[in-house]
Amino acid sequence: MDAVVNGCRRGLLLAAGAALLACGDSSAPPAPTAAAPAAEAPEAKPAGPDRAALRERARAIFRELPDEAASEGNPVTEAKVTLGRLLYFDPRLSKNQDISCNSCHDLARYGVDGEPTSPGHKGQRGERNSPTVYNAAFHLTQFWDGRAADVEEQAKGPVLNPIEMAMPSEEAVVVMLRSIPDYPPAFAAAFPDEDDPVSYDNMARAIGAFERRLVTPSRFDAFLDGQDAALDDAEVAGLATFMDTGCISCHNGPTVGGGSYQKLGAVKPYPTEDPGRFKVTGQESDRYVFKVPSLRNVDQTGPWLHDGSVTSLDQMIRIMAEHQLGRSLGDEDVAAIARFLGTLTGEVDVAYTAAPKLPESGPDTPAPDPS
Repeated sequence: MDAVVNGCRRGLLLAAGAALLACGDSSAPPAPTAAAPAAEAPEAKPAGPDRAALRERARAIFRELPDEAASEGNPVTEAKVTLGRLLYFDPRLSKNQDISCNSCHDLARYGVDGEPTSPGHKGQRGERNSPTVYNAAFHLTQFWDGRAADVEEQAKGPVLNPIEMAMPSEEAVVVMLRSIPDYPPAFAAAFPDEDDPVSYDNMARAIGAFERRLVTPSRFDAFLDGQDAALDDAEVAGLATFMDTGCISCHNGPTVGGGSYQKLGAVKPYPTEDPGRFKVTGQESDRYVFKVPSLRNVDQTGPWLHDGSVTSLDQMIRIMAEHQLGRSLGDEDVAAIARFLGTLTGEVDVAYTAAPKLPESGPDTPAPDPS
């Protein structure tokens, strides 16, 4: 009997049909007549960029984004920030008391108003787009043409500009501030070493101190800090494309721009009537030269360009590649760069940027003037 069983087992190994006949087991399932084809090996995926090497290269180009744009000339204090926040949101710094800094640089919208050019006093519009105020204190200068050295000087400009906030004079602004009962004590707290702290210059210093903490770290910073998972494969590939395409020749440093001037149309002339920095210096070499904008939060701060004429980020990428680098990018490269730019959209401290309750006007506070 054992021999029969062993014979059956040998038959199963040699041929399933023969085993069935030898053992007489009609309940066993039929054996396959042919061997199943071997599964094909999965196609190997191309290796992505070396994240460690790319990170080191990127660190050298962009560097760390600080928590605050420190200033020796205007040290940031909590009292200055508190006052500056009030002034930033206060429309009484405009002639008709209907426009504040936040009107054109809306902190709830990544520091812009989303318009090509911003409406000012009596609906007037200037010629240039209002850039974001986030991270702006890190820039080498302010305004598209660099006519203000820092955010403190920049804060003085729109208040007296007849097209923007249209206040008639610095003195009129000081009269307004002194007429609001809660402002003189706030100025005294912010500038305790001054006998007469309510001044136009101190208004600008307070607003500047507030703006120096308008910083938006993003997933890109986490990647630079060593967190591989902060960016997905497509975003890492986009970073490589951004650098290899040559965008970093202008867009570098912690704010990915904002640290230099460049002629618009450096390689191929760009059609614009705005002479750019030439208005400030009068030097022919500065014609069509503008401050390079930061790309922080760029996918949230359109429309783009100095005149707000570009409404598509993809189009903006193509324009820059063509006119600044002499390159015609394909759809794949444009999409890759756009994917990377999305990683520069940062975190807004909503508690820091929330609109405060403004101090009430006093009996002598001037009335709005719509004229």
